[in-house]
Amino acid sequence: MDSPPDPRKNLLLAALPAEEWARWQPELEPVTMPLGQVLSESGRAMTHVYFPTTCIVSLLYVMEDGASAEIAVIGNEGLVGISLFMGGETTPSRCVVQSAGEGFRMSGQALKQEFSRSGPVMHLLLRYTQALITQMVQTAACNRHHSLDQQLCRWLLLSLDRLAGNDLVMTQELIANMLGVRREGVTGAALDLQRAGLIRYHRGRITVLDRPGLEQRTCECYAVVRREYERLLSAPLVP
Repeated sequence: MDSPPDPRKNLLLAALPAEEWARWQPELEPVTMPLGQVLSESGRAMTHVYFPTTCIVSLLYVMEDGASAEIAVIGNEGLVGISLFMGGETTPSRCVVQSAGEGFRMSGQALKQEFSRSGPVMHLLLRYTQALITQMVQTAACNRHHSLDQQLCRWLLLSLDRLAGNDLVMTQELIANMLGVRREGVTGAALDLQRAGLIRYHRGRITVLDRPGLEQRTCECYAVVRREYERLLSAPLVP
């Protein structure tokens, strides 16, 4: 028999102290998150927050003409739905499953109650929010100042950090939508990385062959984001 899904594959849930974890367990519902599922739309309040374990969710800003660009990726390090406990209720971004997998969800009301206790949960979620904001800011700077080749490397590395293996199931069209560029540009950049022996791309599947090579080729934005997540989410919880 298959073992039941483990919520503590999500690093935020794994960081909860024993007392908080005991309260949270009954509130967590396992969910399957297929590729392309929309978890929230721009301007609409979410009813649940999501804790990915084996999937990746993209936060996309969608323009009036339908064009979009990714502003952050969320995987097993975090949660989808910070607006519910930050007080804004809605955001102008769309949340879409970028890489299919599993996760857990919790009602927004239950999370608000936990946040309002002003204990370890509040400190943990605020630190995560700061890390997520860092990623958003760095993404905006990267998209403005760095080459498509560097952006693609950054995007691949951030995605790998949130998955167990070295494979990504992703079409070039979807990558282009995430990066806010033309598909032809992604094709050229992916071929360059393949010729350099860093990745293998075939029929929508990207396999990273040389992660250190990708890290050398990308810009400083990836390291800035990773260091901030490590700094903020590895610190002891304040009681």
